[in-house]
Amino acid sequence: MTKLSVNVNKIATLRNSRGGNTPNLMKVAQDIQDFGGEGITIHPRPDERHIRYQDAYDLKPVVYTEYNIEGNPIPKFMDLVLAVKPTQVTLVPDAEDAITSNAGWDTKKHKSFLNEIISEFKNNGIRTSIFVDPVADMIQGAAETGTDRIELYTEEFASEYAIGNEKAIQPYAQCAQLAINLGVGVNAGHDLSLDNIRFFKENIPGLLEVSIGHALISESIYLGLENVVNMYLHRLK
Repeated sequence: MTKLSVNVNKIATLRNSRGGNTPNLMKVAQDIQDFGGEGITIHPRPDERHIRYQDAYDLKPVVYTEYNIEGNPIPKFMDLVLAVKPTQVTLVPDAEDAITSNAGWDTKKHKSFLNEIISEFKNNGIRTSIFVDPVADMIQGAAETGTDRIELYTEEFASEYAIGNEKAIQPYAQCAQLAINLGVGVNAGHDLSLDNIRFFKENIPGLLEVSIGHALISESIYLGLENVVNMYLHRLK
């Protein structure tokens, strides 16, 4: 069964645009779980333009499902994750000024660095995941770091699927199977939506979790948050 983890960055973006505490990030996270969501994801960045570092601490007692913190493991991020101790940390190689994540790790080039970081998190009881492109060498490299899971970067799939290219799923399915064969769990995220999630889920072996934020929050403007969460759950099951 594939779990739905909802990324609440966009809720924080809306809150920060006006100041104050509307919408209330803590209440939204609570509601998403009450509606059936199986996890909450945040991706704090150094400039705190959406999720603030304090939000990560404040969410800890609110998240009663699975808590996933994504980010580039700079020292400040490392300290945050080790203090909060979420269920999972997802390592993403994004630049400080990146609008959104736009590439996976080169797990061969950064193997030693990732191995050190992952060991630290795992020694503190935090499940680890590495954001990767659907490339066999990168999956093999990820397995060699000792990570628990990978997160397949799905932007290219989403773009190709939107123009009718269903064959774009093939490298993702192959890499997911390779990861399973290597003893690594499979997550996925980026540009997954109500339009493509069912097809993706049906074609990816062993898919444990999807992390969805931008599309889900955008769809909720028209359809309502509770309704959209349940629409994703229905497609995933």
